[in-house]
Amino acid sequence: MMIEVDTVKGFQDYLPPDSLRRYQLKKIIEKYYRLYGFQPIETPLIEQDELMRSDTIDGEDEAVSDRFRLKDRGGRNLGLRYEFTFQLARIFKQNPNLKLPFKRYQIGENFRDEPLRTGRTRQFTQCDIDIIGDSSVNADAECLAVVADILNELGIEYEIQINNRKLLNAIIESVEIDGKRQILREIDKLDKLSEDQVKVAMKKYADTNQIMTLFKLMEKEMKFFLENKFDGAEEASALINRCKQYGINPRLRPSLVRGFSYYTGNIFEFILKGTKTALVGGGRYDQSIGKYLNRQIPAVGISFSLEALMGLCKTELEKLIVEPPAQTVIISIQQDAQAIALAQRLRASSISCILLFDRPGKALEYANAEGIPYALFVGENEVEKKKFTLRDLAVGKEKQVSEKQLLRILAKKK
Repeated sequence: MMIEVDTVKGFQDYLPPDSLRRYQLKKIIEKYYRLYGFQPIETPLIEQDELMRSDTIDGEDEAVSDRFRLKDRGGRNLGLRYEFTFQLARIFKQNPNLKLPFKRYQIGENFRDEPLRTGRTRQFTQCDIDIIGDSSVNADAECLAVVADILNELGIEYEIQINNRKLLNAIIESVEIDGKRQILREIDKLDKLSEDQVKVAMKKYADTNQIMTLFKLMEKEMKFFLENKFDGAEEASALINRCKQYGINPRLRPSLVRGFSYYTGNIFEFILKGTKTALVGGGRYDQSIGKYLNRQIPAVGISFSLEALMGLCKTELEKLIVEPPAQTVIISIQQDAQAIALAQRLRASSISCILLFDRPGKALEYANAEGIPYALFVGENEVEKKKFTLRDLAVGKEKQVSEKQLLRILAKKK
């Protein structure tokens, strides 16, 4: 029987240099998460299917309905996690005394059986932060500030758009349209369809005057909503003002919807500049985390997919400095024991190295192909003199160095 040797559709391997670029990107992301005081957590890939279902009676969001379902040997209904947020509700049920505010981050794999497009795979690395237990706008602003710092370091140009779920609901209610959830679904399609197409679809739920009024309201500035005391306007305005103190300038977009089932207040997206494509998204979801404890626990979070970021910002991320696999190769010339001992001493000093026992020419060819900056020769002469031949592969120059000098030179390359 012939086996088709191929990756499953929607899944992929990552080999150097892409794997090294992903590694470098994760390091940058995690650096800023830690700088803002977020702590790492890890959760299982598999959860009970019941925990992953939507709480709403109006049906599930696409992310929920696209989950992978499976059964174990005991016949239990399980599934692969499609995001991290729903797991936080379980964590707080099992650990009700967690100190608040709880600032967590998680970088890990999630799975969705959904249609494929640029930057979207069925297994993806989600990069999340959440602040649990802080109802103030300060927590919302911190989430935006972290991501802004990350994208700024990566050289990605973006625009921050915010809205407030209460404000959007108030806009729809002011026009007296029934079927608010259906209207929200149609508004959410404005990034993919033309305004005229969305208006035609809305005619199933509203008359022409209501639709025209709705679209006019969604073009209004913050000042209008504040003066007319629309619910949620003050929260959105407070977020914009707080963000300015972080040096970031979000703008109000009253048509921004995001997920249907759990956002309760401010919502936000980072849009790739010059496009309608969202790179990062999040918002406040105050009614989800405490649901198994029968109490409300305020929560806000933001997340993005590593694959989406790399797929949509390929040009910017190709500029990431990809670290070589080691700072030097140690080439043993019939002095294996001494070469191994030297390698272990270098590693004990946090200097990465690769041991090669091949012919010098072949070893140098490997080092050059991998972009390793130095080659270190350990032969009989080097062992006797206790000085090693170090070749700078970028310029091809060699010099004899003591182990102390060697440590100093290689430490600069870390």
